[in-house]
Amino acid sequence: MGLLTETNEQYYAGQQAFIGDNVNINFTWTGDTSLVATVISVSDANFQVQLNNVILTEGVDYTLSATNNVQFTVAPVLGAVVVIYLLDDAKWTNYGGYSYVTIEEIVNNFLVAYVGDGKLIPSAKRTDVIFHAKRGLQEFSYDTLKSIKSQELTIPPSLSLIIPQDYVNYVKLSYIDNVGVKHIIYPTTLTSNPYTVPLQDHDGVPTQDHLGINDEGTSQTNDRWENNNTSTTGVNTQNSLFYDNGRWYNFSYGQRYGLSPEVAQSNGWFTIDEREGKFSFSSNLAGQLIILEYISDGLSNDLDTKVPKMAEEAMYMHIAYSILAGRSGVQEYIVRRFKIDRRAALRNAKIRLSNIKLEEITQIMRGKSKIIKN
Repeated sequence: MGLLTETNEQYYAGQQAFIGDNVNINFTWTGDTSLVATVISVSDANFQVQLNNVILTEGVDYTLSATNNVQFTVAPVLGAVVVIYLLDDAKWTNYGGYSYVTIEEIVNNFLVAYVGDGKLIPSAKRTDVIFHAKRGLQEFSYDTLKSIKSQELTIPPSLSLIIPQDYVNYVKLSYIDNVGVKHIIYPTTLTSNPYTVPLQDHDGVPTQDHLGINDEGTSQTNDRWENNNTSTTGVNTQNSLFYDNGRWYNFSYGQRYGLSPEVAQSNGWFTIDEREGKFSFSSNLAGQLIILEYISDGLSNDLDTKVPKMAEEAMYMHIAYSILAGRSGVQEYIVRRFKIDRRAALRNAKIRLSNIKLEEITQIMRGKSKIIKN
């Protein structure tokens, strides 16, 4: 039996059409995306219903059951066209979904194929399998799966942006110029964000409030950096490593011997303020449009809990190894065997997901034949 369950109309157009017969009041959506009804506002719903090109009102003209059944208040007349169609966000979420398998499917398949009489794992609780599946998804998300997310943001006058809710680590920050080209923003070691800023008395001893907790002040380091003239970095003096006639990043004058690569760019800097949970940027980036690319752990919401089919076998091997390694009485050679199988499956998944194309590598390597002129 084929694995495709949607029609072309449901997948590409995000809709399903029916013909009214003056009797039937139930029209069931059979696409892969579950319909979501309005909860508080119209924006909560992910679909709409049309009758002869007229948008109907939920709760008045029709209701939605838990089984994606749209039930009309009055049966549409004979020959009337009823269309259930997904809104744009729901359609986009569904596109490309065939290349993924859900955590629920991973757990069900594992219990069928790897657990039971005559198998190395005679029994396993479903909750244990779910736990190891989620842990595997988290670990794979960091360096194997295509789990990079991105946000398009504008840097406000405060020069700070809140870290995303499902953030684990950043991949890259770039600002976008007027023609849409990315310019990488690098982290800086020129300054730092203190985690605590205790107030001190005249002897330098931190002071406490009535609860015995250190009084906190504002960071002078952050204030000095934010108010600094970025073009001179605040350290551009005759004795500075970065001094070159007034502009630290303009190194064409030959004012210093050699170049520090970590500061050899004029795109600006960012730091991560762990105390406030924010990215802080240099002043020349105020008002700039940026792209923040970051890694999540794959478990922040239901849409994340999907595994690329190219890594499906690696997930099975991870769950099997984790269960066997955590049990007493399992012979060590069996645990070692599954450890090797897990490593091999994970390596294969990384190779497959790296998406290396020979034609693209060939095109890049053609550049090595260019003649370099003096």
